[in-house]
Amino acid sequence: MSFFPELSKLCPDVQFYGVGGDDLKKHGMELVHHLRDFSSMGFSEVIGKIPFYFRALKELENEVVRRGTKTAILIDFQDFNMRLAKRLKKRGVKVLYYVAPQAWAWKAHRAQVLAETVHTLFTILPFEKEWFHSRGVEQVKSIPHPLMLTYKDQLNSIPAKPFDSIQKKVKLLLLPGSRRFEVHELLPEFMKTVRILKESFPVEVHLVKVNHLNPAIYDYFKKDVDVWYESEDLTRAMRECHFSLAASGTVTLSTGLFELPTVVCYRASLLNEFIFYNFINYQGPISLTNIIHGKMVFPEYVQHQIDPQRLARVIRTWTMNEKVYNELKATLKETKNLLSGENFSVPEYMAGVIHE
Repeated sequence: MSFFPELSKLCPDVQFYGVGGDDLKKHGMELVHHLRDFSSMGFSEVIGKIPFYFRALKELENEVVRRGTKTAILIDFQDFNMRLAKRLKKRGVKVLYYVAPQAWAWKAHRAQVLAETVHTLFTILPFEKEWFHSRGVEQVKSIPHPLMLTYKDQLNSIPAKPFDSIQKKVKLLLLPGSRRFEVHELLPEFMKTVRILKESFPVEVHLVKVNHLNPAIYDYFKKDVDVWYESEDLTRAMRECHFSLAASGTVTLSTGLFELPTVVCYRASLLNEFIFYNFINYQGPISLTNIIHGKMVFPEYVQHQIDPQRLARVIRTWTMNEKVYNELKATLKETKNLLSGENFSVPEYMAGVIHE
């Protein structure tokens, strides 16, 4: 909630309270619940906390009535906040929902709930404004993607990396995921890909370790990695490398923003694969870079499609074909423009709604 400090300055007469963390508390928000109260890991823990979630819904509704609250800002935490939005609407509260759930991918019925309950919906992907508006959400505001704020100081000085810079030695960045299962499944496949590529040209292997994972998960490949990075050095890694092999996730939007050609891989457990193919109707790309461009900018390989020979073939094409490489880089340059959102101030807009 990076906009809160400015919002609180614009609304010195307003008392802010609700669910938040230490940073919001530091900036003057009264915590009814701390964010840590809502955290849960795994299906069984979520089930065990359901009674707490319903108590929290009732507590917040009671506080709204007791304090005569007129406006609420709901942030993420979709399953909880969608229920809260329904309750607040019945109490006459204006709901500012930040940011839109990915209902276009699954649970499209949420668009109807939002149309019936929110005053304004904030979206972060370029096509979402029209998608939700066409489904009845009257007030939709497109805002910059959070990564645009995270990288705002670095995106104006991305190294050019012309085609001839990759001819002497290819710097390949491995991003095998942030979860143990992902790293366990994908890192061996990425290393097999590296060995295949080294048969054709020199390859320097760069790898970003995830801090919260046990370092031992990377130990087997220690001798195969030339440059190691900690999680906080991701930006430097993306700036230094020519190409990337990456697990599907937010990081593949980061590589898009940093104009780093990436092969995207996704391998889930058998249970998650069953759920995806049987209960989710979404048929589009999985990488956010591809989703916002509306086309397959980054090749994607899912489950059994992940084959080192296939991955190596893509990297080899990018390395050997200057026309393909330059066209890809030109497309990636447009990524940040697609995520820039509308030209308005979120805190000023919210302050205006609060003071209506």
